[in-house]
Amino acid sequence: MVAGLPATTPFVGPEALERRIGRTIELRLGANESPFGPSPLAIEAMQKQAQSAMNYGDPEGYVLRTEIARLIGVGIENVSLGAGIDELLGLCCRLFVDPGSRIVTTLGSYPTFDYVASSSGAVLVRVPYHNESIDLGALADSARRSGARIAYLANPDNPSGSWHPNDSLAELRRGLPGNCVLLLDEAYCDFAPETPPIDPTDLQVLRLRTFSKVYGMAGMRIGYIVGHADHIRALDKIRLHFGVNIVAQAGALAALRDPQWVADVVTKTTMGRAELGEFFRGLALRPLTSHTNFLTIAVGSRAYAEAILDALLRHGVFIRKPGHPPLDGCIRVTIGRPEQRARFEDIFRQVLTEI
Repeated sequence: MVAGLPATTPFVGPEALERRIGRTIELRLGANESPFGPSPLAIEAMQKQAQSAMNYGDPEGYVLRTEIARLIGVGIENVSLGAGIDELLGLCCRLFVDPGSRIVTTLGSYPTFDYVASSSGAVLVRVPYHNESIDLGALADSARRSGARIAYLANPDNPSGSWHPNDSLAELRRGLPGNCVLLLDEAYCDFAPETPPIDPTDLQVLRLRTFSKVYGMAGMRIGYIVGHADHIRALDKIRLHFGVNIVAQAGALAALRDPQWVADVVTKTTMGRAELGEFFRGLALRPLTSHTNFLTIAVGSRAYAEAILDALLRHGVFIRKPGHPPLDGCIRVTIGRPEQRARFEDIFRQVLTEI
């Protein structure tokens, strides 16, 4: 299985790009990291906890899981921690997939999932986007036809930024075959208008969330999964029990206890996204509707999008682009702070004169 994987990584980090181009990246706007950083309460908690770095963290993450369970209205037995959503996706593939099992996903949604699914020996069944959004009906149809063991859905979606409301998700859930588990990747759910209610008794839905986006803790690598207690117990058998470090646990707990910081980040992101959208429309480019902390912009063609990325990188600006049609003629930009957006807009105008 490993020999059959491509000799690349899903994403090339800005540090690797700096080594490649021989200069410092001035604007990191390609990984959807929060430009506002963690809550001051989280920073204080992590600094304090770092003094205990000689100790292992609680392998059960009991205090953090208790707080998560309280906030979302489930039992602690319905919550497990992981080193970000990426690790949790890999654990789910290990749990539910045998070599040759089918997994249904959207062609182009979060490529890291394709890597972890392929490394588990799964056969990926990819459903194309429809009108630059995920086609939930086609996803359910494909799961039924293929006998998929897992259906993966990012909602809101990366890289399109699109989002599906609760009634549409409920219809998708009803359309899945009885042995298919819906992995609902909610990395950007804090930026969405609503999130679906959690039913911890449903054996066919697992919800994955992260502290990497709105909480500004991407570098700490911590996330959690919510689902039926039977699935959580099974995941606990195969997870790396000290995989979530002691500092990350402290920071995540403090972050959850500062809801005003999260609300402020969402407000600033929403305003910045609207302003950046107006900037691109003023250049006769078309931003897609986004419910995330990034904006995906249709620029016309894959070749033109790639030329923009290359030119921006020469100016020390790191952004990314989707890799598959119909979104491969787009670029994707993280919503930065006002001063970052102003600098990006100046450089972007200059780049358009160079390509």
